[in-house]
Amino acid sequence: MRALVLAGGSGTRLRPITLAMPKQLIPVGGRPVVFHCLDNIRAAGITEVGIVVGEWEDVIREAVGDGSAFGLRVTYLRQDAPRGLAHAVLIARDFLGDDDFVLYLGDNVLAGGIGELVAEFATVGPDAQLAVGKVSDVSEYGIATLHAERRVTGVQEKPQSSTSDLAVIGVYLFGPRIHEAVRAVDVSARGELEITDAIQWLISTGHDVRGSIYEGYWKDTGNADDLLECNRTLLAPLEPRVDGSVDAASELSGPVLISAGARILGSEIHGPAIVGPGSVVRDSTLGPFTTVGAGCLLEGACLDESIVLDGASVRQVHGVSRLLIGGAYGAPAGSPGAGGLSLVLGDNRVPVAHR
Repeated sequence: MRALVLAGGSGTRLRPITLAMPKQLIPVGGRPVVFHCLDNIRAAGITEVGIVVGEWEDVIREAVGDGSAFGLRVTYLRQDAPRGLAHAVLIARDFLGDDDFVLYLGDNVLAGGIGELVAEFATVGPDAQLAVGKVSDVSEYGIATLHAERRVTGVQEKPQSSTSDLAVIGVYLFGPRIHEAVRAVDVSARGELEITDAIQWLISTGHDVRGSIYEGYWKDTGNADDLLECNRTLLAPLEPRVDGSVDAASELSGPVLISAGARILGSEIHGPAIVGPGSVVRDSTLGPFTTVGAGCLLEGACLDESIVLDGASVRQVHGVSRLLIGGAYGAPAGSPGAGGLSLVLGDNRVPVAHR
């Protein structure tokens, strides 16, 4: 079995962060989202991986390399524009051959891994198997309808209403019949080749499509709120460790990871929290569920439930909760008062979301 990871999206819902980096490299739980995908793929016993990339190809290549750091062999496949999930399968035809494969959206986190999904697919042997999970708003997802033996009888892309509340959650398993399906469908009204249309073609032509209900935590990290929630969930089981330096005037409580080269000076850090390598936290208070990337400077800051990306500088910011801040950025001073302020800030120094 092979894996096809999609990392070519533009991430418009995360601008201005994604004006300076691909959404798949935004960290949650201290690691880029796509790294969690690759870890899950290797843990499921798959070693041959194709990564579909777009305009951020060079940056993703630099971060992932040849895959050896993950125990994988990675092939990069260039998609000239985001033309739909089925189009990604279409351009990966030579890489995939006639092997079974996992199609994994590179901005989705499945905290429990995909091992059980892969094992079920290998045992049952359908033409396609969809990982599905219950959602409250069907209009945000592709929705699958399941009947006896978890056979999928229909899929809809972001319907306004549905008798099913089972969303397809970003992991698909396919046999070689999917290649015929993606060639058979037409471009949708959105201007894309939709994988839901290809799956519906399989169903309509009598092929075996199954659904597998995913019981663990999963999240599509396509917006700031979902990233911050995912960060919180992945930090919960953090093991404490201090590889950097913490002065006598500082206090750590709960599980806190201080990376090599990081310095904590006159500060309080309440875990779970991570301070990345080479970062300096001075005269600051970091609340739980906060991650600070590499090479950051936090001075006179009071943050909680936040993600601070590599190279960011945050000075004299108080009472801020749920902050997502891009690198090389000097956050504005201020004390927003009780209840805190939520911000998304990017490298262009424009705050784009206040909640």
